[in-house]
Amino acid sequence: MTLAPGTERTAVRVELLVDQRWFAICELTDLTPGRGVAALLPDGAQVAVFLDRSGRAYAIGNRDPFSGAYVLSRGLLGSADGRPFVASPLLKQRFDLETGRCLDDETVGVQAYATRTRPAVSAPTPVV
Repeated sequence: MTLAPGTERTAVRVELLVDQRWFAICELTDLTPGRGVAALLPDGAQVAVFLDRSGRAYAIGNRDPFSGAYVLSRGLLGSADGRPFVASPLLKQRFDLETGRCLDDETVGVQAYATRTRPAVSAPTPVV
């Protein structure tokens, strides 16, 4: 497909609120509904980013507090009482994607990040 000169292509970015600033983490098309990906933040912390089947993005810390492994991005998505969660692929504890709270042990949780999706205008594509 070719675009007319000066036509801009619009992508949608997923952004996380980190230290009171929005940080672009990936393009929405990089995510597969029902699956997670791991990403690095500027400070070196790992986050697990998910897209649910309705198209909403979530992000939590990627480190499983029960095993210490950075694996939550590989967990299975589900919902309990209308709350979206990811189940750790190792020991199966469930973490609320909105709050980071463990649904199986109220004393444990992971960092949860506010997310948003925003259009990102890229450079015009030249006509070939």
